Amino acid sequence: MDWKYRWKNGYRPSRDEAAKNPHLLDESQFETEQDRQLAEEAARKHLGIPAPTLDEEKSILPHAASPNEKAQK
Repeated sequence: MDWKYRWKNGYRPSRDEAAKNPHLLDESQFETEQDRQLAEEAARKHLGIPAPTLDEEKSILPHAASPNEKAQK
């Protein structure tokens, strides 16, 4: 199967690279950010990589209050 978009670094990324990198495709080929987002989602599906979630950066484990937060109370 031939892919219709240009990869960001000029080559198809490995699954590990794709999972770590938020942008897989060359930005210059898109006119709008929405087009780019749709193509990025399609590229992830093409590679079999799950799409990033909105809360991906947040930890799922509870954290104790930091010393700065305790001092403010």
